[in-house]
Amino acid sequence: MRLPADAVLMVVDAESDPREAADSRIAALIAAWRAEGLPLVHAGRRSATPPRDGETVIASEAMSAFVGAGLEEKLDEFGATTLVFCGSLATQALEATARHAGDLGYRVFVVADACRAAEAVDLGGRAWPAEDVRTLALARLQGEALTIVDCATALQAAATAKARQRRKAGLTHGQ
Repeated sequence: MRLPADAVLMVVDAESDPREAADSRIAALIAAWRAEGLPLVHAGRRSATPPRDGETVIASEAMSAFVGAGLEEKLDEFGATTLVFCGSLATQALEATARHAGDLGYRVFVVADACRAAEAVDLGGRAWPAEDVRTLALARLQGEALTIVDCATALQAAATAKARQRRKAGLTHGQ
């Protein structure tokens, strides 16, 4: 996976529980984006990830963070072409926002092991374990114009996203 220097990390409805594997991966992604100076957006109806100064927060009352929240305009300011999603699948906001992003023409990645879900009960009263809910949600997303990746792949891509810019700046300074 290769990310452009405008790749935005979209942290959607993330909660903060360091005991959860997905949450520690979300924290690792946030740290990597910050270290590389890549754009970072905290979006959704609720988010417990603390944004830093200069990071964008999009509060949305709709399923998709693109609806009525100014997200697309903010992404245009970044010149964003690629979005990398992590966060909560339990609220359906991540799914809706990722699908909407694909419909708008963004290149979309969803970091599977940096997404969490909650147990769900179907209309027949059957309880579905959180891992089954997460796996099914990701399978539905994979069939669309999105790419499912793991955290290790996303972290490696983030670490090299600005490599070409750094090399070019190094060549310029050396001449």
